[in-house]
Parts: sequence; structure tokens; C-alpha cells
Amino acid sequence: MTDTDRDTNRREMSELYQSDPLELNRRIVEQYRANDGEVEGFGGSSRMLLLTTTGARSGLPRTTPMMYLTDGERLVVYASNVGSQHHPAWYHNVVAHPEVTVEVGSERFDATAVVTSGEERDRLWQRFPFPEHQDKTARQIPVVALERRRA
Repeated sequence: MTDTDRDTNRREMSELYQSDPLELNRRIVEQYRANDGEVEGFGGSSRMLLLTTTGARSGLPRTTPMMYLTDGERLVVYASNVGSQHHPAWYHNVVAHPEVTVEVGSERFDATAVVTSGEERDRLWQRFPFPEHQDKTARQIPVVALERRRA
């Protein structure tokens, strides 16, 4: 893919996000699963995972693509919602139902979502690559650790 094609793809994704973010997420999930975690323009499974939660109100499964970092054996995700005044829906879901499913590339596993606090949250927050998101909102952006459940 050429640089021009990549720029066009990013522009189209940005426009779709503005008009229908749920549709963009559906497309990303579809591409991710079809290509073992590779989604054009998102850096592959070393940067993105799929988090499947149980809806806090609906009780239905909800899958959300998101960036992550590692912390030892844990995966860490940030409920930044790009600095919105409201937490993302997936965060409400993990607070209500911390048992989740995680997909990284072609690997899929059960995990428990743990909302971090205090010094642990602060340490993990220092690694977040978009600290400007905090400047956009009065709420403290939650940091969630995904801990693999052992069988």
C-alpha cells in the first residue's frame, strides 16, 4: 500500500468515525478477526486488542477495539474516550461485569478487568501515549488492567 493509499484510508476512517463510530468499530473488529489482528492504519495486534464485555444494562456481549500496553503479564487499557466528559460504554460494562474476553491477534482468552487506583494507576497512567486526553476532561481517566484468568 502506498503512502497515498494509507492517507486515503485514514481520511475515510476519520470521516466514518465522525458520522458513525459504531460502524467504524464494527469494520475494525471484522478486519481484525479476518487478518489475525492486522487492521490497516492501526499498527497490528502489538498495539490493538479486542475487548468483549457484557453490557451493563443489556447483558449482551459488546466488542470494542482499543489500544493497549503491557505490564508484565497484564494488558492495560485506558478509558480515555478521547478526552470526552463521559466514560466509554465499555468501562461501565467492565465495572458491572469484570469477566471479559480479550483477543490479541489470533489468540483469545478470558480475563478479569481490574480498575486500578492510587499509585498503581498513576504509574500506569505515566505510560499512556495520549496524556492530552486528560486535559480535555474534568473526570479522571480510568486505567484498567486485564488479568488473564487461569483455567
